[in-house]
Amino acid sequence: MYKVHCMNNISRVGTDKLGGNYELVSELDGADAILVRSANLHEVEFPSSLLAIARAGAGVNNIPLDTCAQKGIVVFNTPGANANAVKELVIAGMLLSCRDIVGGINWVSENSDDPDVGKKAEKAKKQFAGRELAGKTLGVIGLGAIGSAVANSGRQLGMKVLGYDPYLSINAAWSLDRNIQHVTDINEIWANADFITIHVPAMDSTKGMISREAIEKMKHGVVVLNYARDVLVDEQAMAAALDSGKVAHYMTDFANPQSCNMKNAIVTPHLGASTSEAEDNCAVMAVSELRDYIENGNIKNSVNFGAVDLGVLTTGFRIALFHKNVQGMIGKITNILSEADLNIENMANKSRGEYAYTLIDVASGNVDEVAKRVAALNNVVRVRVINAQDA
Repeated sequence: MYKVHCMNNISRVGTDKLGGNYELVSELDGADAILVRSANLHEVEFPSSLLAIARAGAGVNNIPLDTCAQKGIVVFNTPGANANAVKELVIAGMLLSCRDIVGGINWVSENSDDPDVGKKAEKAKKQFAGRELAGKTLGVIGLGAIGSAVANSGRQLGMKVLGYDPYLSINAAWSLDRNIQHVTDINEIWANADFITIHVPAMDSTKGMISREAIEKMKHGVVVLNYARDVLVDEQAMAAALDSGKVAHYMTDFANPQSCNMKNAIVTPHLGASTSEAEDNCAVMAVSELRDYIENGNIKNSVNFGAVDLGVLTTGFRIALFHKNVQGMIGKITNILSEADLNIENMANKSRGEYAYTLIDVASGNVDEVAKRVAALNNVVRVRVINAQDA
């Protein structure tokens, strides 16, 4: 029986798919897996039993990835599971920025006790006049699951769409509307877009990507939308640009003392994935990733180890090995199997940075003893034997 500890409330739609070989436990001690959303795990002491952590969402800033890699703990996320929810909030952000819906709602609320509110509204509405999205240019930075969905919706709203992503995948390219213009120079986004939305992960290379220099290159009156990560925008530069009118509106999902007090900023309380559908989708995907790893050793959508898939384990044994990504490791491992007369029926290996992951299928033999010998090798981090009979 595998033990799963939930660090946050995880949708029952997902946890119900764990199956009879799993139980949800209230304590972390002895747990084989963690399901988490927003809980901060950086100060958590992980038990030696822990095999994997699955984040029901895309961002993993709340998880110590390096520490997990050093211990052979696989960290999964759920890319794309909340894409539609975030896309819809981005579209809402564009509409809120170009039509003064918030101002209009506030005016009605303030005048709700006036018996002539209807007549007065006809005069007052002039101050809330806006502009339409159709015919405007939308610049999308990052064409992953969310960015692609936003770009396609922009086209459906009648916008001209420019997309920038130097790492555009084939799958993402196939999903894009053929009328979306893929640009290879981000300066084309800065110079031509009426609306700019960013959808890239928070990395050293992307932090502060919307900088003072980038803003200076933008059109006067541009709308900037950030529903990805707060650190992607230089908020001091954004505040100055809003004060001067260079940026007409800043739409963001990340509340902090600075963003909440910016002129012409509309800040929402991190609502991007806050829909019941997105929570269900993320939970189902996270559970599926955990089960495939625990039962078959397969890794998909990990953020600290490479993707390895040998399919479903139906017979025999599968040896799962985490080791340093150094020369000669595979040879040392296979030599031990050969010396024990274990025939390798299938094998896969993938490195990622400092570490590598190897899966080996064998039909029979003294697998546990071989696993102990492999675990004793220098640079081996963790070894696990999966028995098809336990599935």
